Amino acid sequence: MVRIKPFCGIRPPKEYASEVASRPYDVLNSVEAKAEATLRSLLHIIKPEIDFDPIADEHSEEVYQKAMDNFALWKKNGWLVQDQEEYYYVYAQTMNGRTQYGIAMCCHFEDYLSGAIKKHELTRPDKEEDRMIHVRNQKANIEPVFFTYPDNAEIDAIVEEVVKNNEPDYDFTAEDGFGHHFWVIRDAEKNRKITETFASIPALYVADGHHRTAAAARVGQECMSKNPAHTGNEEYCYFLAVTFPASHLRIIDYNRVVKDLNGMSEAELVEKLKESFDVEKKGKEIYTPEALHNFAMYLGGEWYSLTAKPGTYDDKDPIGVLDVTVLSNLVLDKLLGITDLRTSKRIDFVGGIRGLGELQRRVDSGEMKVAFALYPVSMQQLIDIADTGNIMPPKTTWFEPKLRSGVVIHSFDE
Repeated sequence: MVRIKPFCGIRPPKEYASEVASRPYDVLNSVEAKAEATLRSLLHIIKPEIDFDPIADEHSEEVYQKAMDNFALWKKNGWLVQDQEEYYYVYAQTMNGRTQYGIAMCCHFEDYLSGAIKKHELTRPDKEEDRMIHVRNQKANIEPVFFTYPDNAEIDAIVEEVVKNNEPDYDFTAEDGFGHHFWVIRDAEKNRKITETFASIPALYVADGHHRTAAAARVGQECMSKNPAHTGNEEYCYFLAVTFPASHLRIIDYNRVVKDLNGMSEAELVEKLKESFDVEKKGKEIYTPEALHNFAMYLGGEWYSLTAKPGTYDDKDPIGVLDVTVLSNLVLDKLLGITDLRTSKRIDFVGGIRGLGELQRRVDSGEMKVAFALYPVSMQQLIDIADTGNIMPPKTTWFEPKLRSGVVIHSFDE
């Protein structure tokens, strides 16, 4: 059972929505953010180091203060305005002609601590601490986390009715070509029904935003410890998420490029691979993996199909079935000597949104020696791992489109 609630969202007036809404803090570096930020962009709040010349250290006190100053300024200028009543919000995204519909809501930090909000990735303490400072300083969740839940027909019906019978409050296409559509659910009965229905849903799952989720939960704990009259219903107990039915989401591939062949020649690597894979040369044309346990490799100007041989993987193990595990065990570790994906400087990771041509480019440039493309993880695999308390290997899932930050914000500044 999970606890959620509607909230008084802070959001831009309709005429500013497309400009205020920005890509998330962790998909742009500071230079890219500075180039992309327009006058009203939320990037000035979530990456405030861009307001300094030269760009400042993002972890400095002056940058954290600038974030607070900018948030206050955006509200003063009317670029962000708080709703006077508590609502849920439908937030939909369109990519390649396909639309997924989520609900912006507030989730309770104790559900994360108890495991009712389930994770599938480890977090880094330094990144948690950075996000905590922002949440603590702003007394707000400026950026939402990205959750999923098991499909529910009652929730689907409510969302469908809202979308069908109301004009969207926002409807814009971002510079990357993805559409963003947003409805305020102003019907009190629908809001009540959403709260009631989610109370019967056994778990939510973190799809994207593990560090923001952990940071929000830790801030909730801090606030609780400082309040002797704590009841568990305070606004600081809740943090912002946009939550989608599992069937709406697609995970795209997350691929690997490696700088060297661990002392082997290209021919030697191919021969070694034949011990664990059926290897087929595909030629100069890009080859895309066709199924689970089938990989694409780009080496020496040629594409190869690698199909793991039976017995080299364990489909009954929620971690063993993952192709990131198969590749790590049979190739990265066994042949290339890369044992720790988190710390090795010999490997890099490329989100599938960039296309397999990016893998080819990085090898052809001489920067990398070999590239591996993987078949995407399924939502069911993610849920199975979270349900069994397991943790995915690093750089396993890539969700697209990303939520825009600034479409709606949750404040607990009471």
